[in-house]
Amino acid sequence: MNFERNIIVTGGAGFIGSHVVRRLVRNYPAYRIINVDLLTYAGNLENLKDIENEPNYLFERADICDHEKMSRLISRYNVSGIIHLAAESHVDRSIRDPFTFACTNVMGTLSLLQSARNIWEQSPDGYHGKLFYHISTDEVYGALPFDSSLFTESTPYSPHSPYSASKASSDHFVRAFHDTYGLPAIITNCSNNYGPYQFPEKLIPLFINNIRQGKPLPVYGEGLNVRDWLYVEDHARAIDLIFHKGTPGDTYNIGGFNEKRNIDLVHSLIAVTDRLLGRPQGASLPLITHVTDRKGHDLRYAIDASKLQRELGWTPSLQFEEGLERTVRWYLDNEEWMERVTSGAYENYYREMYADR
Repeated sequence: MNFERNIIVTGGAGFIGSHVVRRLVRNYPAYRIINVDLLTYAGNLENLKDIENEPNYLFERADICDHEKMSRLISRYNVSGIIHLAAESHVDRSIRDPFTFACTNVMGTLSLLQSARNIWEQSPDGYHGKLFYHISTDEVYGALPFDSSLFTESTPYSPHSPYSASKASSDHFVRAFHDTYGLPAIITNCSNNYGPYQFPEKLIPLFINNIRQGKPLPVYGEGLNVRDWLYVEDHARAIDLIFHKGTPGDTYNIGGFNEKRNIDLVHSLIAVTDRLLGRPQGASLPLITHVTDRKGHDLRYAIDASKLQRELGWTPSLQFEEGLERTVRWYLDNEEWMERVTSGAYENYYREMYADR
């Protein structure tokens, strides 16, 4: 079957990546979507069981740091677009193991950039119709004070954790390849995502599961740190829009316009989860446990997504309360998924299936 476009999505078995892959597979049957994922602990192909047999979906187990393998994939499938989501993304893990974050986030991105550049430069139409789309984070900007200021696309970078430093470096490499070689590239910096299929080391799915099981809810410090929350399907919709209509060489911030203090978020999670479980109001409040604050914990992140709204017409479709309700319901309705992820059972089948690839 001949496809109109062949697009690689790296990290497509992960949280955000699986939502992007699903959206592209369903909305663009004329595109072949190639999910490239190494299947590390956060990569779960069970997230995509509903589309794994679609004729325009293909999975390739591969390490983005393997430059030769990336070059072969781009060449073999005549890839014209790369949506790059593969990354180590958990700040706590980056504090314990910064080297892994540098390897994957920096060298992996550089490997992809070099592969795309070499293959595309040699193609008959050069860079025409090609795009390297790099998904990054608002954490590269550092921290904001408790006022009305927001991160814009021109905010200077000031990363404070090994994770954000590795993402900042990868962003700089993408811009350098655009400026130096003319590689058509777009960068987006997003706020905290939440929604279905998120690996339960992250705050929202972890706390939903702990509330369900009556386990402690560890809150860093006093819980006064502020984050902007973006529903993952709204993020996937923004990625789709920017991939098709964004301007190469540009950066776009994607935010949910939903600033919440961590402690307020925890109270909201408790209220929704207890209600849906049929428990008395506030029953799980005693589970809140304040723990020593994380090293280098930024005070506040907040995204100004007005450029994306003004130029491409994107706005979040959900208010935070509705998104949180949907999210809690999904995790409570999918206890088997949560059990398989937390126990590690999800790893066995697909890891063995693709062990030799």
